[in-house]
Amino acid sequence: MDKNLFFESISGSLFNGRLSPAQRRGIEHKLSAFDRHGIADDRWRAYMLATSYHETAATMLPVEEKGKGRGRPYGQKRKQDGSPYEVPEKIYYGRGDVQLTWYENYERMGRLLHLPLLKLPELALDPDVSARIMIEGMTRGTSNRGDFTGLALEDFFNRWRDDAVQARRVVNGIDRARLIAQYHAAFLQALRRAGSS
Repeated sequence: MDKNLFFESISGSLFNGRLSPAQRRGIEHKLSAFDRHGIADDRWRAYMLATSYHETAATMLPVEEKGKGRGRPYGQKRKQDGSPYEVPEKIYYGRGDVQLTWYENYERMGRLLHLPLLKLPELALDPDVSARIMIEGMTRGTSNRGDFTGLALEDFFNRWRDDAVQARRVVNGIDRARLIAQYHAAFLQALRRAGSS
Protein backbone atom coordinates (compact mmCIF):
# COMPACT_ATOMS: atom_id res chain seq x y z
CA MET A 1 0.00 0.00 0.00
CA ASP A 2 1.19 3.49 -0.83
CA LYS A 3 0.73 5.05 2.61
CA ASN A 4 1.56 8.55 1.45
CA LEU A 5 -1.24 8.35 -1.10
CA PHE A 6 -3.60 6.92 1.53
CA PHE A 7 -2.84 9.70 4.03
CA GLU A 8 -3.08 12.37 1.33
CA SER A 9 -6.51 11.06 0.36
CA ILE A 10 -8.00 10.93 3.87
CA SER A 11 -6.39 14.23 4.83
CA GLY A 12 -8.49 15.90 2.14
CA SER A 13 -11.70 13.90 2.55
CA LEU A 14 -11.91 13.56 6.35
CA PHE A 15 -9.46 15.93 8.05
CA ASN A 16 -9.94 19.20 6.13
CA GLY A 17 -6.38 18.99 4.81
CA ARG A 18 -5.01 19.06 8.36
CA LEU A 19 -4.09 15.50 9.32
CA SER A 20 -1.84 15.94 12.37
CA PRO A 21 1.20 13.81 13.21
CA ALA A 22 -0.72 12.41 16.22
CA GLN A 23 -3.69 11.43 14.05
CA ARG A 24 -1.34 9.82 11.55
CA ARG A 25 0.39 7.84 14.34
CA GLY A 26 -3.00 6.66 15.62
CA ILE A 27 -3.98 5.42 12.17
CA GLU A 28 -0.56 3.78 11.70
CA HIS A 29 -1.13 1.79 14.93
CA LYS A 30 -4.40 0.48 13.57
CA LEU A 31 -3.03 -0.33 10.11
CA SER A 32 -0.15 -2.27 11.72
CA ALA A 33 -2.61 -4.12 13.96
CA PHE A 34 -4.73 -5.05 10.94
CA ASP A 35 -1.64 -6.52 9.29
CA ARG A 36 -0.61 -8.44 12.45
CA HIS A 37 -4.10 -9.91 12.87
CA GLY A 38 -4.67 -10.78 9.21
CA ILE A 39 -7.41 -8.20 8.57
CA ALA A 40 -7.13 -8.08 4.77
CA ASP A 41 -10.63 -7.04 3.62
CA ASP A 42 -10.47 -3.30 2.89
CA ARG A 43 -14.15 -2.97 3.82
CA TRP A 44 -13.42 -4.24 7.34
CA ARG A 45 -10.34 -2.02 7.65
CA ALA A 46 -12.29 1.00 6.47
CA TYR A 47 -15.17 0.29 8.84
CA MET A 48 -12.88 -0.03 11.87
CA LEU A 49 -11.11 3.19 10.91
CA ALA A 50 -14.51 4.89 10.48
CA THR A 51 -15.60 3.64 13.90
CA SER A 52 -12.44 5.00 15.51
CA TYR A 53 -12.91 8.30 13.66
CA HIS A 54 -16.43 8.59 15.07
CA GLU A 55 -15.82 7.29 18.60
CA THR A 56 -12.63 9.32 19.21
CA ALA A 57 -13.94 12.61 17.76
CA ALA A 58 -11.50 12.22 14.82
CA THR A 59 -8.40 12.11 17.04
CA MET A 60 -7.76 8.53 15.83
CA LEU A 61 -6.22 7.87 19.25
CA PRO A 62 -7.74 5.90 22.14
CA VAL A 63 -9.59 8.35 24.37
CA GLU A 64 -11.60 8.39 27.59
CA GLU A 65 -15.31 9.12 27.34
CA LYS A 66 -16.14 12.74 28.09
CA GLY A 67 -17.78 12.88 31.50
CA LYS A 68 -16.44 9.41 32.33
CA GLY A 69 -19.88 7.83 32.22
CA ARG A 70 -21.56 10.43 34.42
CA GLY A 71 -25.33 10.06 34.17
CA ARG A 72 -25.04 6.69 32.39
CA PRO A 73 -25.82 3.32 33.99
CA TYR A 74 -22.26 2.09 33.37
CA GLY A 75 -20.92 5.25 35.07
CA GLN A 76 -21.75 3.71 38.45
CA LYS A 77 -20.45 0.62 40.23
CA ARG A 78 -23.14 -1.55 38.66
CA LYS A 79 -23.14 -4.47 36.26
CA GLN A 80 -25.39 -4.66 33.21
CA ASP A 81 -28.07 -6.54 35.17
CA GLY A 82 -28.14 -3.67 37.69
CA SER A 83 -26.38 -5.57 40.48
CA PRO A 84 -23.68 -3.60 42.31
CA TYR A 85 -20.04 -4.59 42.58
CA GLU A 86 -17.49 -3.45 45.13
CA VAL A 87 -14.24 -4.86 43.74
CA PRO A 88 -12.35 -3.69 41.81
CA GLU A 89 -12.60 -0.04 42.77
CA LYS A 90 -13.08 1.06 39.14
CA ILE A 91 -15.78 2.53 36.90
CA TYR A 92 -16.07 1.00 33.45
CA TYR A 93 -16.91 4.01 31.32
CA GLY A 94 -15.92 4.28 27.66
CA ARG A 95 -12.25 3.99 26.81
CA GLY A 96 -10.27 3.33 23.65
CA ASP A 97 -10.94 3.52 19.93
CA VAL A 98 -14.36 1.90 20.31
CA GLN A 99 -15.34 3.23 23.77
CA LEU A 100 -15.47 -0.08 25.62
CA THR A 101 -18.03 0.17 28.45
CA TRP A 102 -19.53 -1.95 31.25
CA TYR A 103 -17.90 -4.26 33.79
CA GLU A 104 -18.84 -7.39 31.82
CA ASN A 105 -17.28 -6.13 28.58
CA TYR A 106 -13.99 -5.28 30.26
CA GLU A 107 -14.06 -8.70 31.95
CA ARG A 108 -14.78 -10.59 28.70
CA MET A 109 -12.26 -8.64 26.63
CA GLY A 110 -9.61 -9.07 29.30
CA ARG A 111 -10.19 -12.82 29.33
CA LEU A 112 -10.05 -13.09 25.52
CA LEU A 113 -6.91 -10.96 25.20
CA HIS A 114 -5.22 -12.27 28.37
CA LEU A 115 -5.04 -8.77 29.85
CA PRO A 116 -6.05 -7.55 33.36
CA LEU A 117 -8.63 -5.07 32.00
CA LEU A 118 -10.92 -5.34 35.04
CA LYS A 119 -8.07 -4.43 37.36
CA LEU A 120 -6.47 -1.93 34.96
CA PRO A 121 -9.16 -0.57 32.61
CA GLU A 122 -6.79 2.22 31.59
CA LEU A 123 -4.94 -0.39 29.51
CA ALA A 124 -7.70 0.18 26.93
CA LEU A 125 -6.06 3.57 26.28
CA ASP A 126 -2.84 1.98 25.04
CA PRO A 127 -2.92 2.24 21.22
CA ASP A 128 -1.91 -1.38 20.65
CA VAL A 129 -4.32 -2.76 23.27
CA SER A 130 -7.11 -0.53 21.97
CA ALA A 131 -6.56 -1.82 18.42
CA ARG A 132 -6.66 -5.42 19.69
CA ILE A 133 -9.92 -4.71 21.54
CA MET A 134 -11.43 -3.19 18.39
CA ILE A 135 -10.38 -6.11 16.19
CA GLU A 136 -11.53 -8.78 18.67
CA GLY A 137 -14.81 -7.01 19.36
CA MET A 138 -15.72 -6.26 15.76
CA THR A 139 -14.67 -9.52 14.06
CA ARG A 140 -14.99 -13.24 14.68
CA GLY A 141 -11.69 -13.40 16.51
CA THR A 142 -10.76 -15.66 19.40
CA SER A 143 -14.38 -16.14 20.47
CA ASN A 144 -15.65 -16.73 16.89
CA ARG A 145 -18.29 -14.00 17.36
CA GLY A 146 -18.45 -10.23 17.48
CA ASP A 147 -17.85 -9.59 21.15
CA PHE A 148 -19.53 -6.20 21.44
CA THR A 149 -23.02 -7.14 20.25
CA GLY A 150 -22.79 -10.73 18.98
CA LEU A 151 -22.53 -9.47 15.39
CA ALA A 152 -19.30 -9.16 13.43
CA LEU A 153 -18.04 -7.36 10.34
CA GLU A 154 -18.17 -10.74 8.58
CA ASP A 155 -21.98 -10.52 8.83
CA PHE A 156 -22.13 -7.27 6.86
CA PHE A 157 -19.13 -7.40 4.51
CA ASN A 158 -18.76 -10.72 2.72
CA ARG A 159 -19.24 -12.28 -0.75
CA TRP A 160 -23.00 -11.69 -0.69
CA ARG A 161 -23.35 -8.53 1.35
CA ASP A 162 -21.77 -5.09 1.45
CA ASP A 163 -23.75 -3.05 4.00
CA ALA A 164 -21.91 -0.19 5.69
CA VAL A 165 -25.11 1.18 7.25
CA GLN A 166 -26.22 -1.99 9.03
CA ALA A 167 -22.60 -2.73 10.02
CA ARG A 168 -23.04 -0.23 12.86
CA ARG A 169 -24.89 -3.05 14.65
CA VAL A 170 -21.47 -4.61 15.29
CA VAL A 171 -20.82 -1.85 17.84
CA ASN A 172 -23.94 0.05 18.84
CA GLY A 173 -27.32 -0.64 17.28
CA ILE A 174 -27.85 1.79 14.42
CA ASP A 175 -26.77 4.92 16.31
CA ARG A 176 -25.31 7.36 13.73
CA ALA A 177 -25.15 4.50 11.22
CA ARG A 178 -25.49 6.59 8.05
CA LEU A 179 -22.89 9.12 9.17
CA ILE A 180 -20.37 6.37 9.98
CA ALA A 181 -21.13 4.75 6.60
CA GLN A 182 -20.02 8.03 4.98
CA TYR A 183 -16.73 7.91 6.90
CA HIS A 184 -16.37 4.27 5.85
CA ALA A 185 -16.79 5.24 2.19
CA ALA A 186 -14.01 7.86 2.47
CA PHE A 187 -11.60 5.47 4.20
CA LEU A 188 -12.44 2.70 1.73
CA GLN A 189 -11.85 4.93 -1.28
CA ALA A 190 -8.47 5.97 0.17
CA LEU A 191 -7.43 2.38 0.90
CA ARG A 192 -8.34 1.26 -2.61
CA ARG A 193 -6.71 4.27 -4.22
CA ALA A 194 -3.52 3.49 -2.30
CA GLY A 195 -3.60 -0.15 -3.40
CA SER A 196 -4.26 -1.68 0.02
CA SER A 197 -5.50 -5.05 -1.26
